[in-house]
Amino acid sequence: MARRIFSGIQPTGSMHVGNYLGAVRSWVALQEDKAAECLYCVVDYHAISASHERNELAPRSLELTLDLLACGIDPERSTLFLQSQVPQHCELAWILSSVTSYGDLQRMTQFKDKSSTQGFASSALLTYPVLMAADILLYKTTQVPVGDDQRQHLELTQEIGRRFNLVFGETFPKPEPIWSKATRVMSLADPTKKMSKTGDAKHYVGVFEEPDMVKRKVRGAVTDAGPTRSTVMSPGVANLFLLLEQSAPATSETLMVAYREGTLKYTDLKEAVAINLLAVLGPLRERRKELSEADARRALERGGEQARPIAKRTMDEVRDRIGLLRMPREASSVHVCRYTSRTT
Repeated sequence: MARRIFSGIQPTGSMHVGNYLGAVRSWVALQEDKAAECLYCVVDYHAISASHERNELAPRSLELTLDLLACGIDPERSTLFLQSQVPQHCELAWILSSVTSYGDLQRMTQFKDKSSTQGFASSALLTYPVLMAADILLYKTTQVPVGDDQRQHLELTQEIGRRFNLVFGETFPKPEPIWSKATRVMSLADPTKKMSKTGDAKHYVGVFEEPDMVKRKVRGAVTDAGPTRSTVMSPGVANLFLLLEQSAPATSETLMVAYREGTLKYTDLKEAVAINLLAVLGPLRERRKELSEADARRALERGGEQARPIAKRTMDEVRDRIGLLRMPREASSVHVCRYTSRTT
């Protein structure tokens, strides 16, 4: 079987550097492998697992598509599409829920964290990993670019696929991880938490933010009292070095020597991070200015047309595997109501 790669991203706001360095940049690089078929999905159904503004979901899906195009996702080399364009995602999720343990879902760290902080925890939040498994298995994915924070979800996906195969016959390959070279990028304001678009804007750096704002956020990043010869690096300083390593590895190595010697000034570290991060983000920002909503819609339409036939083939097989009655297409697409009257 050909190497097939799948990954998804939620349309929950503008892309930040954690998204780009942790995931999207590797997606772009994977397109260069001619032996791989890449499918990248804007997972808009996942975005409704928590409360959302209905008027913002569609615009955000288009905005994120434009962000992905600006970052280098190429519709000529990858399939870029909306999850809601392919109804088989939800159909397969329902079927896979029958081989998913309720206990496994309750143990998911993301569910426990989010349900403890939200006033209303939806059942969609609980079953989120089943839909994620359907996203991946629907395309008979062989590899998934993933960060360490998604390890648990991918392991559950592997287990769900294994259980389905055991009960109904060999259907899904085991999707293996492609681990991101960038570990989790943390919040600049609270480096004990992952960088996220939720909450105050000071917690993240947007990929397409203006340079002055990027500099201001980096300069305000939390560090510690000052460098020492200690081998224990504070979370804030480690996060800045991560950003520098991902944007300018040679500079990172030089400043690391100074840090270990106890001579590094954090103002110099922050300045190096800001300068080199902007050098990475600048071309993306310029490309983003050239794109329009029409570009996003064209890319999604093309991607949907490519994704749906793959999804249909898988679902035809899955339906046969679980024993559903197969109906002629014309009969299943027409709904007829008959009324009979009885005289007494």
